[in-house]
Formats: sequence, C-alpha cells, structure tokens
Amino acid sequence: MARKDRIQVTVENPFELNNPFAGLQIDNLPLGDSEPAPPSTSLAEAKAKAARGRVVLRRETAHRGGKIVIVIHDFAPFISTQSIEDLGRKLRSACGCGGTTRQRTIEIQGNQVDRIRSLLEQEGFRVAGVKA
Repeated sequence: MARKDRIQVTVENPFELNNPFAGLQIDNLPLGDSEPAPPSTSLAEAKAKAARGRVVLRRETAHRGGKIVIVIHDFAPFISTQSIEDLGRKLRSACGCGGTTRQRTIEIQGNQVDRIRSLLEQEGFRVAGVKA
C-alpha cells in the first residue's frame, strides 16, 4: 500500500487553513475601495423599523395599593425578550419613573399614557388601548 502525502497543519497563520481564496490568483483586477461606504438608511430599513407590530396599553391599579401602572402587552412573537427588556429600560428612562418587565409585558409606574404612546410610536409600534 502506497503512503499518502500528508497535509501540513502547522502553519504560522492558522487562518490560512480555512481560507477558500488562499490559492486564488487573478492578475489585472482593480483594487477595491480603501474605505468602506457610509451606511445608508434605505427604504427597507425604514419599513422594518416601522413594521414592529401592534402593542396594547392597559391602565391597572389592582393589587398595587391604588397606584396607577401602565401595562404594555401583546408584543409580536418575532420581537425577542431581550429587545422588550431594552425597550422597557428606554421607556423607564424617558419617563423618569420605575417599572419592570415580566413575561413579555412592560409595566411603567405612573399615569404617563401620552408620553409612553409617543415613545412607542417613535420606535415603530402601532399603539392601541388606553386613550388619554
């Protein structure tokens, strides 16, 4: 049985082993741009931000000692729990109040429906529920 040639695996740069273009050599190609193109806000990105779905606002006082809490719920299933938590953090910061995020709902302390509604609409949500 003939002995097979072995592939050398000890190289100075370990990324050379997985580079599919390492052996590619084409002459007379123009060089690419030296600096990357600036990011552009395309129509698709604007639609993606605007199409975040519908949320519902609800005013609650039950089991809270008479204090008013605005509950934001019914987030679309494609919105991750992490992004809901980030949105809750942003809403609490913008309203200057406390609150929490539980099981895909956001609770904001105080009766700040107008402010919450405008912030959610800026984020691209369609808002239903409590009218001011």
